[in-house]
Amino acid sequence: MLATIRKHMVTQKNNDEGASAVEYGLLVAAIAAVIILLVFALGGFVKGAFKTTCDAFDTNTSITGTC
Repeated sequence: MLATIRKHMVTQKNNDEGASAVEYGLLVAAIAAVIILLVFALGGFVKGAFKTTCDAFDTNTSITGTC
């Protein structure tokens, strides 16, 4: 009986498939967090660049008189 329990414990000790799933989940969460931080950090810069471009088009169309 004791030998059967030891054998079972050894096979369970070497079986770590569940740990890899948790690790992949943590990696996905970390990557998502980095992407979200980059979007918020660069959002103002991108918005400013588009505003500058739109203002340039607005100024150019008012000079030529076409819409």
